[in-house]
This record gives sequence, C-alpha cells and structure tokens, in this order.
Amino acid sequence: MSNSVVSASAKGATFLILLQVGSRALTFAVNQVLLRFLSPELLGISAQLELFSISVLYFARESLRVALQRQAHSIQAVVNLSYLGVFFGIPLTYGLAFLILRSGVPDVPYFVDALNLYCLATFIELLTEPAFSAVQQKLLYKIRASAESTATLFRCLGTCGSAIWASRTGIDIGALPFAFGQLAYALALLAVYTYKLWPVTRSGQFSLLPKQIPSKKDVPAVLNYFSAPLLRLTGSLTLQSTLKYVLTQGDSLLITTLASLSDQGAYALASNYGGLVARMLFQPIEESSRNLFAKLCADSTPVSEFKTSQKRSEETSEQEKNVTQASKILTTILRLYSILSLFAACLGPTIAPMLLSIVAGKKWSETSASETLAMYCYYIPFLAFNGVTEAFVAAVATNKELYIQSIFMGIFFALFAGSAWFFIGQLGWGGSGVVAANSVNMALRIVWNLWFIRGFFSDRQIGFSLSDAAPSPYSIAGAVVVPSLVAMRPGARYLARYGVLGDLVSVGAVTGVTVAYVLLFERHFLMECYRLLRPSRRA
Repeated sequence: MSNSVVSASAKGATFLILLQVGSRALTFAVNQVLLRFLSPELLGISAQLELFSISVLYFARESLRVALQRQAHSIQAVVNLSYLGVFFGIPLTYGLAFLILRSGVPDVPYFVDALNLYCLATFIELLTEPAFSAVQQKLLYKIRASAESTATLFRCLGTCGSAIWASRTGIDIGALPFAFGQLAYALALLAVYTYKLWPVTRSGQFSLLPKQIPSKKDVPAVLNYFSAPLLRLTGSLTLQSTLKYVLTQGDSLLITTLASLSDQGAYALASNYGGLVARMLFQPIEESSRNLFAKLCADSTPVSEFKTSQKRSEETSEQEKNVTQASKILTTILRLYSILSLFAACLGPTIAPMLLSIVAGKKWSETSASETLAMYCYYIPFLAFNGVTEAFVAAVATNKELYIQSIFMGIFFALFAGSAWFFIGQLGWGGSGVVAANSVNMALRIVWNLWFIRGFFSDRQIGFSLSDAAPSPYSIAGAVVVPSLVAMRPGARYLARYGVLGDLVSVGAVTGVTVAYVLLFERHFLMECYRLLRPSRRA
C-alpha cells in the first residue's frame, strides 16, 4: 500500500508544482503588464479585496479540507460534508463585506461594485468544493491541475484584458479589473470541475450533489447526510484554523491596519514576488505530503498501548513499515528545504532587489518594496519548514493534541503581536518589520511542530533525527563564504557601465559557482532522493 500511496503523492506533487509554476509564470507576466497601468494605491486595494476573498474561503472550508484528508470515509460522505463550506460561506461573505463597507469606502472608483463581484466570485468558488473534495479523495490530481490552470488563464485574461481596454478607451474603472478576473476564475473553475468529474461520478457511483448515506454503528450519520466522526473532527479543527489564520494572515492584517495605501501596495508587490518560491514549490509539496502522511500513519498506535508482544507483532508490521517510510520522507523533505534555504538566505537578499528594479521598474524599486523583498528572502526558509512540519501535525495529531496546539498558537499570537509592535512601532521598520514579526511567529510554530514530531516517532520507536535533515558541513561552509563573495562582486568594475544588468551578470557568476559547489557535496543525498522515488514510480 505504501509504495502506491507514495507514487500517487509524488505524481500529485509534480502536477501541483507544474501547475503552480505555470500559473505563477502567467500571473507574473500579466502583473508586469498591469504595473504599467496601476498605481501603488490600486495595487493596495487589490490586496484588500484578495484578503477578503481569502478570509471567507479559509474560514468556510479550511477545517473541512483538513478533516476530510485526516479520515477515510466513503466518497459520498466527503462530498456531503463539503457542502457545509457553501452553507457557512454565505453569512461569512455577507458579514465581512458589511464590515468592510462599515469601516469606510476607499476613494477609489467602483470599489463597491468590485466588492460585490468578489462576493459573487467567492460564492461560486465555494460551489466547487464538493468536486475538489472528490478529486482529493481519489487522488485525481490531473483534473485539479486542469481546472486550476484553466481558471488561472481566464483570471489573467479578465484582469489584463479589462485593464488594457479601460486604458485605451480612457475610462477609469478603478479596481474592477481585479474583480472581473476573480469572477472569470471562479466560473471557469466550476465549469471545468463539473465537466471533468461527470464521467467519474457515473463510474464511481456517487453524486456531486448531497445524497443520503447509510448510518452505521461505528460511523453514525447525522440527518442521514453527514458523518458524525467527520463532524466532530471538523469542530475540533475550527478553533485551530481560526488561530492559524490570524497567525498566517497576520502580515496582511497588520499592513492593512498600520500602513498607508501606498505602503500597502509596495508590501503587496514585495510579498507577491518574495512568495513565488513558496507558492510554486512549498505549497504543492505541503498539500501532497499532508495527504501522504495521513495515509501512511493512519491508525498507527504507540508501542505502550499494546498489551502483548504477540499482538504487537501481528498488528504493527505493516504500520511500522509505513511510519518508518513517513519518517524517511519527512527527513528527506526537510533536508531538501535546508539546501534551498542556503541559497535563499545567502543569495536572495542581493539578487532580489536587482530583479525588482528590472521587472517592476524604477518607480517601484525606489519604494520600500526593495528592502522588504530583501528581508523576505530570510523569511522563505521559515515558510518552508513550517509548511511541511505543520502538514505532518495536521495529518496525524489527535483531537486532544490539536487542542494543545491551539493553546500554544494563542501564546504564539501574543508573542507575534508583541514582536510586530516592537519592529514596526518602535523600530519603524515598516514592511520589513512585518516580515521580521512573521519570522518570529514561524520560528515558534516550527519549534512546537518538531517537538510534536519527535514525540510521535519516539512513541512508536521509530528513528527520527534532525541532524539527518541538515546539509553537508561543506555546503554550510560554502554558504557562509558566499555573502563576502557577493559583496566583492567579481568583475563588477568591468561590468559597471551596463548598470543593473552588469550587476546581475556579476552576481550571477557567483550564484552559478555556489550552486555547483553545493550540488557537488550534496550529490550522494540527491541520488538517494532519486532512488527513493524511482521504485514508487515503477509501482
């Protein structure tokens, strides 16, 4: 079983990574066009509208998604429960929109119309949740990739097309281009999911509409539609999801509260560019690994709970094998992230501002976005490690353990708020202060996650060591030397006449040598990664 699950998860992660790379590349190209037509104020408004949509979707469906991945039930039970996201999304959409309008309408043309279109788009996107849940349950990643890539294309066409049309006709449509794009995204997502899953529902004998399910003694059904165990797990995850949202979206909440629209636009640009790696690579791996860990570690039992050694030998041989594989895969991912973190922390702060001046222009490079983007490079490793470790916790933790995690998240929020007050209010770091506060938050969460993970494997007498996740000492030594090499800028004197492009060539030479050096000393580990996945692909 484990080999087939790993194979499906690896293929799923590949599809999702390719999807993210393609969609982000397309979005990146469209953003370059939009930056020629938009002011920092309008980009700040778009960030607020996106935060509205993300907030509604998160509170309506996040705890449901995690619960449906945690426990294996019939496909119809999963589809039925996903409709709760649609049910809860309606009052959430209305309530958040009311609060936004109550707090004051920004002096931007058609803001209220744009907000109304975002409300409609958010509701339509929630209607795709039953199809998404079915796709995840059946590991149909090709369908998900097809739906999301098509929807992303339509969003780009809607946003970019309306902005260019308005510019050419001389009409100021304010924030409407973003609303048109979001509505096109939601409609395309719903259309593709419905079309692609129609034959799957017939062959799998389930429906994308709510349908009664049999109530069993061990798995009772509430109202003959909703699985009682899934409902209880969803309730346990709701509080945790709320705290996680505040901690995850804390940067957006802080920057919206404390900064001007111009500063919000600069931070939005820096966080969008800085988070490209996280969204393209880390997020797909996090989603796939959460599914993988949930299946590998399902029903695993601590050694202390077995009454006799005979019973343990009969019941845990397969479980031990699966949990051992989960430990190996988690360690491998953490080491890969460690290697990528070396590049991000050592090369990113110098290269990122140069790239920003090229892709966004002088108008943006002279804002605080340049400093924030450089700071964001140090934040990327925290995003990576927290994502995969939190995915493991979400996949295997019991209700009691999730409750304990929620208590600690509350403590972390207080420390996050205090660090934000210090970095922004006292030191005046602005957008960089938000990044620094988020780094404190992520570091605390990573420490708790690793403490939980070590305890989980220790209870099952499975080896797990953080030292195995560390890069080669030679790689670390090379990374320590890199900043001084970048500062020296070999050949910079001869390339100075070419301006920023000359600086990029100079730094690029150091980057190439550094990457080759690290890969040389990590070649044995990379070959192990290849051998780990190769049998799974054959399976």
